[in-house]
Amino acid sequence: MQEALVKQAEAHVNTIVPGYTHLQRAQPISFAHHLLAYFWMFERDKGRLKDSLKRVNVSPLGAGALAGTTFPIDRKRTAELLGFDGIYANSLDAVSDRDFILEFLAAASILIMHISRLSEELVIWSSQEFQFVELDDAFCTGSSIMPQKKNPDVPELLRAKTGRIYGHLMGLLTVLKGLPLAYNKDMQEDKEGMLDTVATLEGALQLLAPMLETMQVNTEKMSRAVREDYSNATDIADYLAAKGLPFRRAHEVVGRVVLYAIQHKKYLLDLTLEEYRQFSDLFEEDVYHVLEPEQVVSARNSAGGTSFEQVQAQLTLAKEHLG
Repeated sequence: MQEALVKQAEAHVNTIVPGYTHLQRAQPISFAHHLLAYFWMFERDKGRLKDSLKRVNVSPLGAGALAGTTFPIDRKRTAELLGFDGIYANSLDAVSDRDFILEFLAAASILIMHISRLSEELVIWSSQEFQFVELDDAFCTGSSIMPQKKNPDVPELLRAKTGRIYGHLMGLLTVLKGLPLAYNKDMQEDKEGMLDTVATLEGALQLLAPMLETMQVNTEKMSRAVREDYSNATDIADYLAAKGLPFRRAHEVVGRVVLYAIQHKKYLLDLTLEEYRQFSDLFEEDVYHVLEPEQVVSARNSAGGTSFEQVQAQLTLAKEHLG
């Protein structure tokens, strides 16, 4: 799945798309930058699962029913032979512990939440309102009554699986919350949710990878979107601040510029220099260069930013993590 994200990101470093906050257009960004945000989420998920191994891979063998065993076994040797990293130090804890399942379910819940967020964006991006991407027919279905529809069934189902895995985590936490030490029959409820979570995640990841790989990106629609909004307004405020106007005042000036543009049914690149100079004498011809989407993206060249240079560096780093 991460490889599929990297592959799409490589193809769209220079594709500019609106970046959103509150699902409102905020600032233009590289589409690769957006995709790579998910790469790093999944990288953390991978790290959480790997990190949990040191707490999961502990042998309970020899704990007996709760108090240990009378047989002269070498617990460390049996743990070594079975491939465990160590043994439980306390036999009561060994019998009653289900933290290893809870920790897996917690990590799985965060992972499926990330999958759900990506799925939600695929649903939004593929809608008629956005038309940013088109998913392959293999991951969609038509409507039983409306022949024109192409429903994003797979991302919707992946999004729905989140509740299932959250439910397994909350279910086991609830089972364990009032149990005295050591073993209680309630604990037989620990396995079904865990095994179902494993199967659910395996299926979700195996579906997401080819769906991302075959996704068609509508670069023309994205390009039009960043030219038909006001998401470059922040750059005018920065422009004025760089010319000596306090940012608070610059913010106010640009707010009035945007209001004027909206009232006159124009975008910021459409305004004449004379119109700009109604609001401040600091505006010069170079404001149009600052407002170009490519320049807006390029200007954000801080480490981890969305500039094309930084996204290329991020891609290199992502590939290193993939090995």
